Amino acid sequence: MKQTTRAEMPQSAQSNISNLPAGATCPFWNWVRDEESGTRMLYLDGVIAEESWFDDDVTPKAFKADLNAGEGDIVIWLNSPGGDCIAASQIYAMLMDYKGKVTVKIDGIAASAASVIAMAGTTVLMAPTALMMVHNPLTIAIGDSEEMQKAIAMLSEVKESIINAYEIKTGQSRAKLSQLMDAETWLNANKAIELGFADGILEDAKKRTQAATYAFSRRAVTNSLLDKLCPKEQENRTPIESLEKRLSLISH
Repeated sequence: MKQTTRAEMPQSAQSNISNLPAGATCPFWNWVRDEESGTRMLYLDGVIAEESWFDDDVTPKAFKADLNAGEGDIVIWLNSPGGDCIAASQIYAMLMDYKGKVTVKIDGIAASAASVIAMAGTTVLMAPTALMMVHNPLTIAIGDSEEMQKAIAMLSEVKESIINAYEIKTGQSRAKLSQLMDAETWLNANKAIELGFADGILEDAKKRTQAATYAFSRRAVTNSLLDKLCPKEQENRTPIESLEKRLSLISH
C-alpha cells in the first residue's frame, strides 16, 4: 500500500475542513484516501481539541460524522503531545466502536491524552524514532480546602478511567500502570512493545521485499551447489544382486 505523507495529501481530500460551521477553527484531524488501495487514513496531528469538548459539541459530532462517512479498515497516523482528556475519551470510544480494523501508526509522539487514543488501535505500530508518554491527569482548581479535595477526587477518577484503557490494551496490572503514570514514563518503541502499549515497529516495505528476494536467491544458489557436489547415481550401474550371482557361479 502506498503510504501517503502529509506533504502528499491532496487538497481535495480535506473535505472536513471545508465543511466546518461558520466561525469554527480547523480541527486537529484530517481524512485522506489512498488512491491505490482505497484505504481511508486519519491524521491526528497536534494538540487534541484546543477548543474544549466540554462546551462545544460540534467538534465530537464533526469527528463522528467524518469517521462514519465511510467503511472498511482505517489507518491512523498519530502525532500529538496530548490535550483534552474528555476529547481523547470520546475519540477512543468512537474508534473502539468502529466496525473496521483500526491500525494506529505513531510517527512522532503519542503523549498524555494521545496515548489513550492509541489504545483504540487493533494494531499499534511505532516508528523506530517515535515516543509514547503516560502520566497522571492534570487540572487547575480554585477555592477552599473542600474544593481542593473535590479536585483531587476528580483527578483520581480520571486516572482510573485512563488506566482502564491502558489495562485493556497492555494486560499490565493496574498497580504497574499507576506507577508508570506517577513517574511520567517516556517509552521508546521497543519499551512500548515490551510493556504491551504497542504491537510492532514500522518497517520499510521496500527493504523487506529486497531481503525476501535475496533469501530466495541464496537458497537457489545453495541448492545448485549441493547438486554439483553430490553426484547422482548412474542409471547403467550393475545391481549388487547381479554381481553376487556372478561370483556364486565362479566359485562353483
